[in-house]
Formats: sequence, structure tokens, C-alpha cells
Amino acid sequence: MMNKLIYLIIGLLILSLIFLAFKSPKVDFEKDTPQGIQFYKGVWKETLAIAKKENKLIFLDVYATWCGPCKKLKAYTFSDADVGSFYNNNFINVAIDGEKGEGIELAKKYGVKAYPTLLFINSSGEIVYKTAGYHKADDFKLLGKHIINNYKK
Repeated sequence: MMNKLIYLIIGLLILSLIFLAFKSPKVDFEKDTPQGIQFYKGVWKETLAIAKKENKLIFLDVYATWCGPCKKLKAYTFSDADVGSFYNNNFINVAIDGEKGEGIELAKKYGVKAYPTLLFINSSGEIVYKTAGYHKADDFKLLGKHIINNYKK
């Protein structure tokens, strides 16, 4: 009987640790962090026009509010000061819910199959690079540098 109790306690501890490891942070997708990536809030057509005028690529984050990796990106990667500085200087940044409003149309247009999908798009609306999933801050900054060095006009 004592062995069963010990195994039960150990099992509950392991389950608790697993739950804590996968618990998503609470985030507000509508608010930017002051030091992180600043996301443009206008419509897609305006975004393309701004990208053309400023000769920049667009970084498009297609997320879903229920998505754990999306929440981690928002809480840890997009809020990072170095990432914010780099992306704010080099891209027109847009974050859109792929399950609401204009996001539904854009998700369909760009073949979004999973969340988060991270797209780098030129001012003509063409994808120059596409990836998905969570990226740590340093890796995400390196990805941005790779995009600028290899895909910028």
C-alpha cells in the first residue's frame, strides 16, 4: 500500500511539472511592448503601400489567440528590445489573427497551415521567405538578418 502511495505522489509531481513546462504565458495580442516589435495596425493594402514607399519588406506574423507557441513568441521574442530595434528599423511589421477579419483572407492567400506562421513579404505582396513555429529571440534576430541580406531588393 505504501509503494502505491509513493508511486501516486511521484506520478502527480511528474504530471505537475509537465503541465508547468507547457503552460503558455498570458498575452494581449492587441498591445505592443514599448521596447519590442511595433506592429502596424492598418489594413493590408496600406501595409503594401508603406512597404513600397519605404523600400522595406513586410514581416507578417499570422497567429491564433489559442496558440501556445504564438503566445510565447509575443511574450518572449517579439518583446525583446534587440529584436524590436532590429525589426522596427528593417521591416514593416504586421501581426494578424488568422481566424478573424482580414486575417482569414490573408491566411488563405498565403497558405497558412499552422500557427504561428511567419512570413516575409515584398511590397508586391509576394512571399520571399516563410517559416512557422516558435523562435527564440536571438534566433529570430538572426533570421531577420538572413532575410535582409538575401532577399532585400
